[in-house]
Amino acid sequence: MSQSISRSDVTAPSAGRIDHPPRMAGDGRSGSGSPTTSVITKTKPRTKRPNLYRVLILNDDYTPMEFVVHVLEKFFNMDVEAATKVMLHVHHHGIGECGVFTYEIAETKVTQVMDFARKHQHPLQCVMEKK
Repeated sequence: MSQSISRSDVTAPSAGRIDHPPRMAGDGRSGSGSPTTSVITKTKPRTKRPNLYRVLILNDDYTPMEFVVHVLEKFFNMDVEAATKVMLHVHHHGIGECGVFTYEIAETKVTQVMDFARKHQHPLQCVMEKK
């Protein structure tokens, strides 16, 4: 069985006419021919500030005042006046703050001070506490 195709079954585009594909919903074009505007919002993640820790020096009856001043200058970058002031506060009140740092830095400073004091045979105590 053969089938024949007639001219009326085939539609040829007319000269000068451009056929456009059918428009899909959300294709970015509106019916008036101008593009629609979409707003994309990007949320910026908020980073949490790290917890801070106070590094404290404790008073004892054996560590010389000059050694404490030297420790404060060496490990906490204090000048002689500031170091002397902190050392006298420790001497009179039993405890003094050397600085406030993030956990890792505070832990490192405490370890450095304690190792340095032991190396020089002083019982100086240095601790950290959460602020």
